[in-house]
Amino acid sequence: SIKRGCGHDSSTRLLMDGLREIGEEAAWSLSSAKPGNGVEQLRDGSTDTFWQSDGPQPHLINIQFPRKARVSELRIYTNFKVDESYTPSCISVRIGTAHHDLQEIQVVDLKEPEGWITIRLAQPRGEAAAPPVPSCVPRDPEIGGAVDFVRSHFVQIAILSNHQNGRDTHLRQIQAFGPRSCSSSRPGPAEAFQLKLQTPMLQQFATIR
Repeated sequence: SIKRGCGHDSSTRLLMDGLREIGEEAAWSLSSAKPGNGVEQLRDGSTDTFWQSDGPQPHLINIQFPRKARVSELRIYTNFKVDESYTPSCISVRIGTAHHDLQEIQVVDLKEPEGWITIRLAQPRGEAAAPPVPSCVPRDPEIGGAVDFVRSHFVQIAILSNHQNGRDTHLRQIQAFGPRSCSSSRPGPAEAFQLKLQTPMLQQFATIR
């Protein structure tokens, strides 16, 4: 499979890694949106449509699951050649139970990104952190030590800045992925020991139940 911590990805890789799209299980909301450019366009499966924010930064996308979900990675579609200054240049990902207890688990820096970008929230078991691609660089390549997935009721994507100091942002699609199997990611004794090395912030979202 193609192994990237943050970069362009394919449906084949997702299938081989045993991931499924879980965004349909969640309620989506935005901090702001231009009329006709909201959640529906962000999730309609078309890269020709887009969400456009309409307010101060940071621009927020909130993904709320009815129960604690296992989330492995996020995929976003950007088109710098078309969107230019509306294209995000820095994105923060936060998880928690609701707005009041969100913890930042990753920040990625984007440089003129084109197409699908993958933001991993956990490192696949047995894989070393992959070197970043120039268009998408995670500030924490080890992802806080999280393995396979993080568990969370609430995921927030925050657009902290845009290219060329743009004010509002365009994102053309967002997908959320988690593991297909309920049993494949249960850690054994060795993995359980590794998970103890995670930061205290991430331990509450670790894979051990």
